Amino acid sequence: MADETTPPPVETLTYEQAFSELEAVVAALEQQEHPLEEALALYARGQALLQRCRRLLEEAELKVQRLSGGALQPFAADDEAAGEGA
Repeated sequence: MADETTPPPVETLTYEQAFSELEAVVAALEQQEHPLEEALALYARGQALLQRCRRLLEEAELKVQRLSGGALQPFAADDEAAGEGA
């Protein structure tokens, strides 16, 4: 019989799912009420979730760069600040 509390594999999570679970893991670790082995398992899961979030953000950044022709565009606030000095 499968354990229903087993979390899904990290590599199957969307950014939002991974980030939400990461927040829950951090909150659980901050409570400091877990036995050592459980705390270590939570920490390991948190590290995996953090890596997943970073990887997904890097992939999104690369997609944005490709869509914008590889050139990073300044924000409008930068354009306004440059125009004020003229």
